[in-house]
Amino acid sequence: MTTSLSAAHYHFDVLIVGSGLAGLSAALHLAPTHRVAVLTKRGMSDGSSNWAQGGIAAVLAEGDSFDAHVHDTLVAGAGLSDPAATRFVVEHSPESIAWLRELGVPFSQEDGHLHLTREGGHSARRIVHVTDATGAAVQKTLIATVRRTPNITLFENHTLVDLITERKLGLASAGDATDNRCLGLYALDEATDTVLTFSAPHTILATGGAGKVYLYTTNPDTATGDGIAAAWRAGCRVTNMEFIQFHPTCLYHPHAKSFLISEAVRGEGGRLLLPDGTRFMPQHDERAELAPRDVVARAIDFEMKKGGFDCVYLDISHQPLAFLLEHFPNIYARCMQLGIDISKQPIPVVPAAHYTCGGIHVDLSGRTDIAGLHAIGEATYTGLHGANRLASNSLVECMVFARSAATDIVATPLPQPPALPAWDDSRVTDADEAVVISHNWDELRRFMWDYVGIVRTNKRLERASHRIALLQGEIQEFYAHFHVTRDLLELRNLVQVAELIVRSAHSRHESRGLHFSRDYPNTMAIAVPTILVPD
Repeated sequence: MTTSLSAAHYHFDVLIVGSGLAGLSAALHLAPTHRVAVLTKRGMSDGSSNWAQGGIAAVLAEGDSFDAHVHDTLVAGAGLSDPAATRFVVEHSPESIAWLRELGVPFSQEDGHLHLTREGGHSARRIVHVTDATGAAVQKTLIATVRRTPNITLFENHTLVDLITERKLGLASAGDATDNRCLGLYALDEATDTVLTFSAPHTILATGGAGKVYLYTTNPDTATGDGIAAAWRAGCRVTNMEFIQFHPTCLYHPHAKSFLISEAVRGEGGRLLLPDGTRFMPQHDERAELAPRDVVARAIDFEMKKGGFDCVYLDISHQPLAFLLEHFPNIYARCMQLGIDISKQPIPVVPAAHYTCGGIHVDLSGRTDIAGLHAIGEATYTGLHGANRLASNSLVECMVFARSAATDIVATPLPQPPALPAWDDSRVTDADEAVVISHNWDELRRFMWDYVGIVRTNKRLERASHRIALLQGEIQEFYAHFHVTRDLLELRNLVQVAELIVRSAHSRHESRGLHFSRDYPNTMAIAVPTILVPD
């Protein structure tokens, strides 16, 4: 299925970086007509899609409507969701669910029909799910399908180093953003510790978000902003990077790493309580626990700081045990492992970085600013999420844009790339102090949590910007002189993404959605996206 030009050079019709729902969906849509390579920096199931609990939003219930779903999304997006992109996703959501059902995803049913739950910000029950482990079930089905599909070649443990563009090879003028084309990419093969060259007329970035830029996150270790950083370095715009969604309810326990307590727990009647048992959400918003995530996360952050609490509590114990075992078996089991019986006691929770609402600027076909380069999924800004993502809109966005990008690629044949140069590491050596990488990683995540978290100030952003500049200098020196490793590549990308987040936050002189500034607490009358353009 591949044509090897040399021991370290591969050619395909389409390169897809990322093995989550977006990447695998695109691969399956393209496989009938194109030779596809899927590169993933760890195992096939190690991305964020596999961790998604709640479900997929789609208008399927009697009495629900596309207009209602669009309205709920626009409200959650705090004036910054693009109406055209929102309607595009919403109207294509039912066919996405139908496609997954055709593949065999075992969605939860009730009385012979899909069971639909409701989550915060939704005006109706429209969340299709597989108990409380939707992402894992979808990924299991997709991975099995991909592995038996001809024309798809998988490269696990291959980390994106950088994109290869005409401009980088001196084949395009530096001053014209339109005079540039993506020709392929370099990727680190961890098995051989060598950088391989991949060429293709089309490349899709489906690399996910950047939650690991923060100390506390619900994201897996793979969420290091690789695609966003690579696209920025290649010359793509990024948009709305200040809008990082903090999930209100991450399990607070010393032995629980990044375990999310699904939005659906609140959708099924879960109540947020202070340590003394007092319910507090009605004092913050009339929608109480069903308010959008940004509202709930700020309310929890406020109550924790006001009372000096380490956490708050989410109580679903009023529901029968049978109900909890049917709807939240994984949450129930994980909490029981930690000595928390959710049928009898509340769950300790804290907010944690969860979703990157901004990203690579794309159109409705997933096209970026560079010919031959598409981007889909959490790595992108499509216009859907605006200043805050509505719960369970992310997985359906992955599928809708995977299909639209694949359709565009099939309809837009591009010439084969010229012969690409091999990766040159002849002038670098092995690192003598890898501890520098781990120390810089830890410092970055801590000051991003402290200075660029749920509540921001100009002074905090300035401190973060100063530290980022220092880290960038150290990391670039390290990158220039030593052999690349996955840890170094991820750190380089995280620092770049951190700079984009801080620059975007600094430029927004208001509070809106997920961006709350004490220096600019009011919301402007006109909502304008934050678009950053590379130099």
